[in-house]
Amino acid sequence: MPTDVSYSCDPAGMQADRLLALLLLLQANGRLSATKLARELEVSTRTIYRDLDALSAAGVPVYAERGRNGGCALLPGFRTDVTGLTAAEAQALFIFAGRGLPGGLGHEGDLTSALRKLLAAVPEPHRPEAVRARERVVVDPTAWAREAEPLPHLATVQETVWSDRQLRLRYRSSDAEVGRELTVEPYGLVAKAGTWYLIAAEDGEPRLFRASRIETATVLDADARRPAGLDLEALWLELRRRWDDRGGDGLAVRVRVRTTNLPRFLRMSVGPTISPPVQGQEGAGGGWTHLGLRFRGEGPAVAFLLGFGGDVEALEPASLRSAMVASGRAIAARYPEA
Repeated sequence: MPTDVSYSCDPAGMQADRLLALLLLLQANGRLSATKLARELEVSTRTIYRDLDALSAAGVPVYAERGRNGGCALLPGFRTDVTGLTAAEAQALFIFAGRGLPGGLGHEGDLTSALRKLLAAVPEPHRPEAVRARERVVVDPTAWAREAEPLPHLATVQETVWSDRQLRLRYRSSDAEVGRELTVEPYGLVAKAGTWYLIAAEDGEPRLFRASRIETATVLDADARRPAGLDLEALWLELRRRWDDRGGDGLAVRVRVRTTNLPRFLRMSVGPTISPPVQGQEGAGGGWTHLGLRFRGEGPAVAFLLGFGGDVEALEPASLRSAMVASGRAIAARYPEA
């Protein structure tokens, strides 16, 4: 008959942590060779055999068989309620998984249910820390002043990511008015500041696709080719770096900001500062501070600077000043005097 066994160990000891990791590896994978376990735990095979003896002495029904078809395993039917969570680990889990995860995949209710069950399995001394962390910390991944994007095709995209199937979609780039048809091989999904992205290969080249710009999505019967050993996080970082670099040096802009409004301007700035602020006392309106910034282009610079009204003036380049004037006139035309 299956046996329920509770196994606990001192989380402060390195050996205890390794014993727990060894137990969980065997429980999750069944029979494993001592060599495989040693590689996973970064110890010697001799240490693995010593750890197996320690588990056995603690009442865990574990055994090892040497030889070609041997390996290390737990007796059939053995179960454990070990979670292996320390107080700090329980806090981290319930802070970052408990609230504030990006929505869109439809698993919010499942996550709440899973955390409720996991809380019951957390060692009794650590439960107050987990509950306290959940009650006192909120992680909100959404940027300020940004509405949630419509994601009508995210569920279909997720299906192809889960099933490793090719995806046919119509995608509209940021600089295009009409979407284009293409077939991609999905690698994974990324949520950044509340915005979902699909990482997928088009003609073998990994690309980023913003989920809200997918106009249609169809799951195909063909299997998607996923590179062996793909590290999705590393690929995301590389694609993000390319995105950051794609504008080259960008547009260098020199502005003056009313000094009383400088802290808010710097806090909200979307472009990196490329020159230190220099204060002056020009004009009747009080002190001004000059500084240089860099934007992806003229459009983003105009949109950002106009938001500060008369507290910011673009000084260079001249083309940006002209664009600011044109935008100001277009705004004024929208609100003619009665």
